[in-house]
Amino acid sequence: MKASTIHELKAELEHFSQPDLMALCLRMARFKKENKELLTYLIFMGHDEQAFVESIKAEMDAQFIEIPTDHNLYFVKKSVRKILRITNKFIRYSGDRTTAVTLLLYFCSKLKESGIRMEESAALTNLYALQQSKIEKMLPLLHEDLQYDFRKEMDRLGS
Repeated sequence: MKASTIHELKAELEHFSQPDLMALCLRMARFKKENKELLTYLIFMGHDEQAFVESIKAEMDAQFIEIPTDHNLYFVKKSVRKILRITNKFIRYSGDRTTAVTLLLYFCSKLKESGIRMEESAALTNLYALQQSKIEKMLPLLHEDLQYDFRKEMDRLGS
């Protein structure tokens, strides 16, 4: 089965009643964890972006604490990638550039503070550099005051 375009779906959804739309949303949420998480964000957290960012930061803190820094570098890389994957998922849910830059900067600062020997791993060094380049690409799209604040944070990280 070929998936329909967003335009086609939007046109079709206009013909549904509110109870039918609710039933469709709930049915869609049953099939994939990401759909349920996105609906949770939209319904409960979408109105308070700052609280959402703080909850993601707290989750990142907990995950960075669990990284086995004294173990094999393979497990460290795997754990860091998992944290980044989850962070990027939440960034997609939000769709806000300010949230994206805030969370990526926080990820980079936590990675630097974690005591992980990034210089020993080309993969970790490249991952860190890629996140910094993502931030650099998003900065010009933000308000000037935010650009200034985020640029100061980037300089503090030593980009």
